[in-house]
Amino acid sequence: MSTSSIGKILLIIFIFSAFNLVFSPSEAEKNLIYEEKSFLKGLEPEKRIVYFNITGYSSSPDETDETPWLTAMNTLTRDGITASNDLPLGTKIKIPSLFGDKVFVIEDRLNPRIRGVIDIWFPDKDSALNFGIHRDVLVEILE
Repeated sequence: MSTSSIGKILLIIFIFSAFNLVFSPSEAEKNLIYEEKSFLKGLEPEKRIVYFNITGYSSSPDETDETPWLTAMNTLTRDGITASNDLPLGTKIKIPSLFGDKVFVIEDRLNPRIRGVIDIWFPDKDSALNFGIHRDVLVEILE
């Protein structure tokens, strides 16, 4: 190989190296892209995992106070409503092992002495009793 061929090869390598230095993202730019992705991910609802006993209740007068069809948030009972003394009113939760991706909202309270329980509202007492008691169930707290 002649000296001029080696010189041309070295010149081409130098040009490509300089091109990569000029046009590849710097470490700061890579971090900026990573931070942008992290920021966007932060917009997703944050969820925590906790374990509760899950039971069912209905609006029958023997299971509730003097307003069986009203929740503690002063809304009407309906599908997707739950009661708990351990989570703030308005908290959104999922119970994946029992209900998949269905979202429930804590809108009601239990007897003040009851802790560690989430009570799911059912339209009738038989459905609530048939649901039974599910112990140590994973619950995702969404908000």
